[in-house]
Amino acid sequence: MSDKKKESILRTLLVALVVSLVASVFVAGSAIYLKPTQQANSLLDKQRSILSIAGIGNPELSSREVQELFASRIKARVIDLTTGEEKTDLDPAVFDPLKAARDPKTSIALSGEEDIAKVIRREQFTTIYLLETDGLIEALILPVRGYGLWSTLYGFLALKTGDLNTVVGFGFYQHGETPGMGGEVDNPRWKALWPGKTVFDEAGKPVIQIIKGGVNPANPAVGHQVDALSGATLTSRGVERLLLFWLGDKGFGPYLAKLRQQGV
Repeated sequence: MSDKKKESILRTLLVALVVSLVASVFVAGSAIYLKPTQQANSLLDKQRSILSIAGIGNPELSSREVQELFASRIKARVIDLTTGEEKTDLDPAVFDPLKAARDPKTSIALSGEEDIAKVIRREQFTTIYLLETDGLIEALILPVRGYGLWSTLYGFLALKTGDLNTVVGFGFYQHGETPGMGGEVDNPRWKALWPGKTVFDEAGKPVIQIIKGGVNPANPAVGHQVDALSGATLTSRGVERLLLFWLGDKGFGPYLAKLRQQGV
């Protein structure tokens, strides 16, 4: 190979390397620059979802209106899931339960039998939300998550205070289920089936069911049942299991028991 040809090849490789380096720096810089905006948008989506599930938000609210309404009506608390006690030494504004769930020091591993929601690890502490009006707590809003067909679904379940049993609202703010099938968890018509349903039986056991083929109005358990998503059996089953998990002893069971003792 001639020296001239070698020089041409080296020049081409050098140009390619420089272009790659510049592109890498640009992409990395863009990611760092955009991260605060992405985090702010993620927080806003979560706040909007909490307001909607609590029954006091609507999709037409501006970002500023969402933030103002959230600040005035929603109070966040960090709790110990094992004891049900509030953790006053942890700031809910900065505490990240999902990050805690990934850390063996701040989470527990679940056995296959326990882990019906397929969360793998459950955080020791998590953040819950209270809907307040004039100082009175109207609803308790609990974060829930679990695996559907293709993804982990992240959402909230709102329960009325007084009985801590009747659903105010339920929905998800993040998932990767198939549009038109499992993605129908976002359908307003399906979400409208939840308010008024009860999630515990008289003994305090979680009994919510999602019924394939539709709920029979004549069934004595109709108050605990919701229609399954059409064509999305595995997603429906995943939603049922995640609710049963988070309402049980490994989820919010101890916290709800303590609130009942306090007469909340």
